Amino acid sequence: MVETDQRRAFALEVVETLVDAGFDAVWAGGCVRDLLLGRTPGDYDVATDAHPDRVREVFGRSRTQSVGAVFGVVLVHGDRGLPIEVATFRTEGAYHDGRHPEVVRFVTREEDARRRDFTINGMFMNPRTGEVFDDVGGREDLEKQVVCAIGDPESRFDEDKLRMLRAIRFTASLSFTLDPATAKAIAAHAEEILVVSAERLADEWRRMLGECHRGQAVRLAAETTLLEKIFPEILADGEDEAVRRVDALPGEAGFPLALAALLLDVPDSSETCARLKLSNRETDEVVWLVASQNGLAGAAGQRKSRLFPLLSHRWADQLLDLVEAVSRSAGRVSEDVAWCRDLLGRVTRDELDPPELLSGDDLVADGLSPGPLFKTLLDSLRAAQLDGEVQSRNEALVLVRQLKRKRGNNE
Repeated sequence: MVETDQRRAFALEVVETLVDAGFDAVWAGGCVRDLLLGRTPGDYDVATDAHPDRVREVFGRSRTQSVGAVFGVVLVHGDRGLPIEVATFRTEGAYHDGRHPEVVRFVTREEDARRRDFTINGMFMNPRTGEVFDDVGGREDLEKQVVCAIGDPESRFDEDKLRMLRAIRFTASLSFTLDPATAKAIAAHAEEILVVSAERLADEWRRMLGECHRGQAVRLAAETTLLEKIFPEILADGEDEAVRRVDALPGEAGFPLALAALLLDVPDSSETCARLKLSNRETDEVVWLVASQNGLAGAAGQRKSRLFPLLSHRWADQLLDLVEAVSRSAGRVSEDVAWCRDLLGRVTRDELDPPELLSGDDLVADGLSPGPLFKTLLDSLRAAQLDGEVQSRNEALVLVRQLKRKRGNNE
């Protein structure tokens, strides 16, 4: 909260400094929307009629950084390192790649509003007086709780294909409805979403699936056919089930867990993660969750050697949430999850994941040369340890020697 207050105070200071220097300056876009909704903005953006060079002159070169020269965007740094993005009012020409305009012109505040994506994001505010400048009908749409493209929706999406996903995200996160004409335009242009880079697509999905209204986001993506374009591996007859699984997750579920729920029936989730260029950590979590989805079945009757490695895993809580969501989406209560959670409340970490009795060095000291047999022996020993068949180092050595002899006889 302290950082949020500091960011707001600095954003006000930036506006006041520009106004004192003789320029028009206002808060713009999402922060205005959030303030009108009674929400605390995460960021504050400033828009001004000052050209980028003048912005840098006002605040000084050492405190500013040009981060989008062609778009007239300058980053202004405060004393506490809190950056505020300052953009010159602009309009944009034709988009050559569905993301970047060929021409940018600096214009008036009114013209700048009309080039933005959605009406609820096209408003400006004078932070000193609270006066709102709305030339696109944003306040009315906030009252109606609708996400609507500014002007012709097909033109807005032709300019920037990513806006199609952003429309879904805003609608879901705000619990609004999607304007029918805007939704129709998304469906008509859904195939073009693939023009957007994998990194940008993944970032939008991180934000959508990381929010508590993720189920509505996936549902809207399915209704507008964006889901099948971005995730063709999710078969059409499995979309409804995928939506229900995602919707059944707890509100605090993170992106990898939600993506695993979405991809639960996909043969190879790693291919999807690779296509979206997810991080190694995200990929590992998604793949592990999908691969482990049936691991808790019949938990009460399972051997410890099969169950305990899952329950001691770093993503065990996410696995429990995933299995529970699958059951809840089908209208059932998961007895396996309930049993596992009860167990976790009764056992210690050392019982779930006790220190290993032997290491690879111990096998070498016992006369075994390093090789593929190492893993087989250590895995067998670990299973025996968890199942209570061996409880000491000496018992472990005896078992290893027995396994070596048995393997030698079989070979």
